[in-house]
Amino acid sequence: MHSLRFDNRFVQTLPADAETSARVRQVHGALYSRIDPTPVAAPRLVAHSREVAALLDISEDEVASPDFARVFGGNALVEGMAPYAANYGGHQFGHWAGQLGDGRAITLGETINQRGERWELQLKGAGPTPYSRSADGRAVLRSSIREFLCSEAMHHLGVPTTRALSLVATGEPVVRDMFYDGRPQEEPGAIVCRVAPSFIRFGNFELPASRDDIPLLKQLADFTIARDFPSLTEPAGSEALYAAWFTQVCERTAIMVAHWMRVGFVHGVMNTDNMSILGLTIDYGPYGWIDNFDLDWTPNTTDREHRRYRFGEQPQIAYWNLTRLANALAPLFADVEPLREALQHYITTYQAAERRNTAAKLGLLEALDEDLQRMQQLEKLLQGAEVDMTLFFRGLADVDFADPLASLSAAFYDKLKLAPFAPAFVNWFAGYRARLDRDGLDDTTRRARMNAANPRYVLRNYLAQLAIDRAEQGDEAGIAELLEVLRHPYDDQPGKESFAQLRPDWARQKAGCSMLSCSS
Repeated sequence: MHSLRFDNRFVQTLPADAETSARVRQVHGALYSRIDPTPVAAPRLVAHSREVAALLDISEDEVASPDFARVFGGNALVEGMAPYAANYGGHQFGHWAGQLGDGRAITLGETINQRGERWELQLKGAGPTPYSRSADGRAVLRSSIREFLCSEAMHHLGVPTTRALSLVATGEPVVRDMFYDGRPQEEPGAIVCRVAPSFIRFGNFELPASRDDIPLLKQLADFTIARDFPSLTEPAGSEALYAAWFTQVCERTAIMVAHWMRVGFVHGVMNTDNMSILGLTIDYGPYGWIDNFDLDWTPNTTDREHRRYRFGEQPQIAYWNLTRLANALAPLFADVEPLREALQHYITTYQAAERRNTAAKLGLLEALDEDLQRMQQLEKLLQGAEVDMTLFFRGLADVDFADPLASLSAAFYDKLKLAPFAPAFVNWFAGYRARLDRDGLDDTTRRARMNAANPRYVLRNYLAQLAIDRAEQGDEAGIAELLEVLRHPYDDQPGKESFAQLRPDWARQKAGCSMLSCSS
């Protein structure tokens, strides 16, 4: 890894915690604590992303070397690394939780690649930090596989996301109570190396604001703008600059969430400490993909009762989170009107993105108001008749209007549930066909537009669980096999049809396939 050149502007610029131990504590007046990863017994590379390695100028020969597993398993540091855990707070499930921080994530440093791009390298599961509270700072193999695969799957789907370089087994057991039922068990441990231009979150700004530490809040805002938003040209430290910056944060967040809705992704735990200031999908915990279309579905067992973070609520929750960030940034403004205008920009940006998604998913030149209503009508039918979201929209490009329900039969989970909705579906398809005729787009172009917006392959929950089950039994080949399919989610891949099928009945209620806990 001699090609890694570290800049580490975060730790060089911003104030550090004076204490350097892993003792759990409240940290005031500082944005991070210096802490090294805790070595593990036997670091071993399980999987890696060749695309991310290339981003970092790491050769495949270096990946294959024992040093790679040692470094990204937390047992060794490369010259120039300056490990730390960030200090931040957050609203969790709608309530202020105070200081949270990186409880099991340790940033190794910021590296600059040959193209001048900045990438922060972060190990998740690298041991205790001052923010670990009662936890051990470790992660289990099952959750690490899910994070590794999803980071890369989202990138290839075109969704703004953090990335994953590597998945390293630690050779050590980790004790977890997966179902919170008082029966903890040992599981194999693992570490993921996450990669992003920045891991700064909404909660990084909320914590100093909550403590009325306005100088620290301003210092972090100025740093973030200078490092991560270089295109902004307003005068440094001006309200105009802060307003332009927050407007960009709102815009990026809207675009990200619109992509989630397009591909059927549910984050599962949209707390403000899990919201990236860059508008990247971050912290892949109890996430899930919609199988049968259901606006009320959430993969998170912790959210089972109230379903705050359900699929259909994600755009509204993102707005709520941005409002919490606006409240934190308010001390930087004499007049909060620019913050209100930025929040309104989120709404208009999301609405425009939703309109583009509708046009693309339905194969239209543009989406009119009637098309938005048409999509809403379709979603009600899909939910009522228990229809697979991914299979339906992918099949819609080649639907046979002579008998649309028959040509899309592979997308229906239960033909008995379809029966009451069949007449409404027939009416919907009649209106849809008339709309396509009015649009005048030729079939070849229409299909291409639809297939570029509606993936053939997504990281279905049961597919991830199958890879996890195999890995826990000693067969890790399933991880690479699944990753290879997910590298080309919009392409038909002969021989890979098994990765694009209805969720099997056995997975309907199986742990890891239907709902997941935050325990990892």
